[in-house]
Amino acid sequence: MSLIITDDCINCDVCEPECPNEAISQGIDIYVIDPNKCTECVGHFDEPQCQQVCPVDCIPLDLNHVESRDQLQQKYEQLIAVQR
Repeated sequence: MSLIITDDCINCDVCEPECPNEAISQGIDIYVIDPNKCTECVGHFDEPQCQQVCPVDCIPLDLNHVESRDQLQQKYEQLIAVQR
């Protein structure tokens, strides 16, 4: 499943550069995660890097975008194929 950034975001700018899929961008008020690009770092790391660096713990799972680990792996492979 994808991750989501909540309204608790303080715009500290640490999550965006950590995302290997470039799924995080500045939104109108807070950072946002594109669920079409978020793989929870599957294919890159063992744990979501944005969650690891977030100082306010505002990046939970997005229950509106439920995906299995296999689906996240497939999404990762598709994203990598597009980049080539």
